[in-house]
Amino acid sequence: MKSQQFQIEQKETNESYILSLGGELDLSVVTQLRAALEPLMERTDRALVLNLRDLKYIDSTGIGIIVSVLKYRDGIKAPFSVQDIPPSIQRLFDLTGISGYLSEGTQG
Repeated sequence: MKSQQFQIEQKETNESYILSLGGELDLSVVTQLRAALEPLMERTDRALVLNLRDLKYIDSTGIGIIVSVLKYRDGIKAPFSVQDIPPSIQRLFDLTGISGYLSEGTQG
């Protein structure tokens, strides 16, 4: 089985910074994701949105990053949401118990 290369697409709207993730989010690409998130973490003027529509796989490291972003953004009272979660990844979020903490954004 050929792995799907991880990619990040960044988009800005008047309301939000949207990072669309695709492929496989695992330990090998964590630095890439952190580098994309870092300049946006402090920005409280717009919501930070992770769109997972094209994400095929996520491991515990990827889940850990989402949780740390969630905690950090909550701490600085900045909006954060996750949208378009594929069913297989939603199931993983449900099993790990983080689903209840993720607000699912609808803006695009």
